[in-house]
Amino acid sequence: MRINQHTQLYGVIGSPVGHSLSPSMHNAAFSALQLNAVYLAFEVADLQGCLAGVRALGIRGLSVTIPHKEAVMPLLDSLDHRAACIGAVNTIVNRDGKLVGYNTDGSGALRALEDRISVAGRTCLLVGAGGAARAIGFVLKEGGASITVANRSAERGQALARFLGCSFVPLAQLPKIAADLLVQTTPVGMAPQADQCPVPEDVLRTGMTVMDIIYNPLETRLLQIARSRGCRTINGLAMFVYQGAEQFRLWTGLQPPIEEMQQAVRQALHPGATE
Repeated sequence: MRINQHTQLYGVIGSPVGHSLSPSMHNAAFSALQLNAVYLAFEVADLQGCLAGVRALGIRGLSVTIPHKEAVMPLLDSLDHRAACIGAVNTIVNRDGKLVGYNTDGSGALRALEDRISVAGRTCLLVGAGGAARAIGFVLKEGGASITVANRSAERGQALARFLGCSFVPLAQLPKIAADLLVQTTPVGMAPQADQCPVPEDVLRTGMTVMDIIYNPLETRLLQIARSRGCRTINGLAMFVYQGAEQFRLWTGLQPPIEEMQQAVRQALHPGATE
């Protein structure tokens, strides 16, 4: 693919974004389908100025990451119904200068979970209270799961629990809660602080399913402990790829090449590795 005046531009905005693997994933998708498009990472502090630039330059779409998922919402022209309900945006589509916000985090997480288990009727401990937790909690509730929110900050955790219409527990009290499923949505355990575990170890019981949405490293300290205690574990790679695949579909209207996207992320995490 030759970059020229017809090359379509996409990107991820956040702060920081240097660690993001979204460029590897989406550029692999563009390459697989031979699209004249590129995807870049943009370190953004001035959201309003950024979106003015998106309109002026005709940037076709953006991924939105920490800390902008909620702050970007009032700056957009319209919101998809699910994004509006969740209260967080991770995807922007530029439709002829009108910026539309979507949220694919929840659907990506649900698809990753349902590759392994059905969430209907499950009791779920949702760890964290940020934008990803809101999205995942929303779709889990839609899918028929019974949720309890746990978070380090009681104020934020209680606010999310009110939003989801569920209960809240402090992290220290997690071992008292019996659950089928634990979904970890915080950055605790992400490289380079990969030795940290965000929950007390004795909350992890044999037979529980534990999902960590972190994908770097693929096996976090939480997942290592969970596996050693007889839990089924799900890393963050599938959610990351599935949410990205849905972004790709929204931007292009095309079926995303999921295998190529997944392979690109694995290779970015482990350069030189082959499968």
